[in-house]
Amino acid sequence: MSKISEVVQRARAAFHSGRTRPLQFRIQQLEALRRMIKEREKDIADALAADLHRNEWNSYNDELVYCLEEIEYTLKKLPEWVLDEPVEKTARTQQDECYIHSEPMGVVLIIGTWNYPFDLTIQPMVGAIAAGNAVVLKPSELSENMASLLATIIPQYLDKDLFPVINGGVPETTEVLKERFDYILYTGSTGVGKIVMTAAAKHLTPVTLELGGKSPCYVDKDCDLDIACRRIAWGKYMNSGQTCVAPDYILCDPSIQNQVVEKLIKAVKEFYGEDAKKSRDYERIINSRHFQRVMGLIEGQKVAYGGSGDAATRYIAPTILTDVDPQSPVMQEEIFGPIMPIVCVRSLEEAIQFINQREKPLALYVFSRNDKVIKKMIAETSSGGVTANDVVIHLSVHSLPFGGVGNSGMGCYHGKYSFMTFSHRRSCLVRSLQKEDPFKGRYPPSPAKQLFPLSNGL
Repeated sequence: MSKISEVVQRARAAFHSGRTRPLQFRIQQLEALRRMIKEREKDIADALAADLHRNEWNSYNDELVYCLEEIEYTLKKLPEWVLDEPVEKTARTQQDECYIHSEPMGVVLIIGTWNYPFDLTIQPMVGAIAAGNAVVLKPSELSENMASLLATIIPQYLDKDLFPVINGGVPETTEVLKERFDYILYTGSTGVGKIVMTAAAKHLTPVTLELGGKSPCYVDKDCDLDIACRRIAWGKYMNSGQTCVAPDYILCDPSIQNQVVEKLIKAVKEFYGEDAKKSRDYERIINSRHFQRVMGLIEGQKVAYGGSGDAATRYIAPTILTDVDPQSPVMQEEIFGPIMPIVCVRSLEEAIQFINQREKPLALYVFSRNDKVIKKMIAETSSGGVTANDVVIHLSVHSLPFGGVGNSGMGCYHGKYSFMTFSHRRSCLVRSLQKEDPFKGRYPPSPAKQLFPLSNGL
């Protein structure tokens, strides 16, 4: 048996011991996770700085705060979530007890990603622990400093058998996926998502896939462009564009394209100064391969701002492209970098058609003073989530499920939706052994004649 198999089998044995089932144990583990985040905040920030050039303030506000808020919310609500849920009864079950019982799925695999390597690994783990599961964590090897840190600190705070961390690259991930799990949550690219789903299918393991896509941002002419562009620039250039729900491209009328460019540049300079390379708030591309890929998307484009890069430090300047051809390479894949293409459309209807001709994105953004424009965009398109007159922030609301649709993923989590994702909602009916008379009619032998005519014609 391989080392990875041993780790998974140990987690399964620990789960079958039953110690994850009591509410108090789940609360203790969540409290320990919260303590880990608070006590090791500097270590976490140092790892993020080494992997992504992220400063301490951004580390806390872009990653740690979401995990802490998720834990606090879950600790507050978990005693309520674990209760059996009574359901509406039928005429024949009025004397019975009918309810939904949430039970843990079992041994869960969470495969994290590198762009927010702490939050997008730990936040789903919160829901999995709350639901009473054992959790095998596989951090992304691309954010190697964070992966190493998680393998070091998690066993210091959480149950070592129930919550192991497996590190390694593609070979290790391939080996992990050969194991049988009761649930898999993967965050990353659509291509790898298909590999994960194929591996899961061999064991009929259910999955949640948090993927990506090209999240469109429609800017209406009836709009406060100063505010809109400031918010768009914030969501686009945070983490150097390496955010799964970042606005991928802008759709706008050609008559306002120049104003959009001007106001985006103004916002970028406000955030990062004249030279973003010198800003402590501007991150770097994760590795050389992604640097080359993103820089390649700029080639042959009309650059209105930025466009430069430094391979040695993996820095790419905040970049704006204008009059972008929808058939160009930059419009064929999720950019996942600090490049903002602007595609001109002449009407809301054309924007909707443009969006619907492409794969369903993880997020969709619309900026307008006109509520009818917003409602029409929501009603006539499909995406994992929508934010109107801002970007990104819908994923911060505990009561909203976060997830994709179609090519951008399946399933969801956050808040109670995490608890539900990692729980089997078991249908339960409890009947008394007394009062047999009401049920006599169901037993053979059946009556020779039909007692209840099917229609008046019989």
